[in-house]
Amino acid sequence: MKELKKEDIHQEVFDLYDDYAHNKMDRKEFLQKLSLYAVGAITLPALLSFISPNYTDSILVQPDDPRLNSKMIDYPSPKGGKKMNGLLSIPKNIEKKLPGILVVHENRGLNPYIKDVGRRAALEGFVSLAPDALAPLGGYPGNDDEGRAMQRKRDRMEMLEDFIAGYNYLKNHKNCTGKVGVVGFCFGGWISNMMAVKVIDLSAAVPFYGRQPSNELAAKIKAPLLLQYAGLDKRVNAGWPAFEKVLKANNIEHIAHFYPEVNHGFHNNTTPRYDKQAADLSWKRTIEFFKKHLRS
Repeated sequence: MKELKKEDIHQEVFDLYDDYAHNKMDRKEFLQKLSLYAVGAITLPALLSFISPNYTDSILVQPDDPRLNSKMIDYPSPKGGKKMNGLLSIPKNIEKKLPGILVVHENRGLNPYIKDVGRRAALEGFVSLAPDALAPLGGYPGNDDEGRAMQRKRDRMEMLEDFIAGYNYLKNHKNCTGKVGVVGFCFGGWISNMMAVKVIDLSAAVPFYGRQPSNELAAKIKAPLLLQYAGLDKRVNAGWPAFEKVLKANNIEHIAHFYPEVNHGFHNNTTPRYDKQAADLSWKRTIEFFKKHLRS
């Protein structure tokens, strides 16, 4: 069987996956439309396997990395009295308090990729917390399809409050200086934008391909923003011109980067939407931005 490569796949396949991953179609419709691109040596099972996340071979910082203390912790959810939880990662042998980074997942819960990002952030000299919005429902179920279905059961504004509670947990942690930033991906990008609206003392926000807040809400942002967009992401990028106009009109500190010819999700190294060059550069910029605004 031919080994599939990224260049073998039509852009329409990535667009289909994006629609499916963002609940624009159910699995049956997705598979029906995907089958149209299974031609010749490219079978439907092979195509589906290729575009699905591979968490087995993609972890960059292992859960037992000897340089870190990483563990799941609980904190109260402000809604319904249920507990939230998340992965807390702290560099070992620290001699002083460190700034914090809240890491916010996509629309499927705290999967292995986001846990890995949390550990990556900690290795850069931060205390990181990656909460799981699915905790009140039992937590990330072990696969993204079920995770998406679970997350649809939660109100997004309630989830926003749960992530803000995670921010407060991190800000007051004994190993944290109290200066905390947020980075989020997709749904987490929207959460990052909204935290910049809602959290008065947020030190910095880095939304990756995140939906923008309304003009009225955007005008309230105080935190400096580093905005990371995928050049091929028409769905999210459509909201940028209005957002940019509000940011400029209100003198809100911001930097926006558009990475050409890459798809929504380009930072996620578990799927073929991943683009190493854009992912490495955007992460380098993210860490530099946090060092500037959280360590001053």
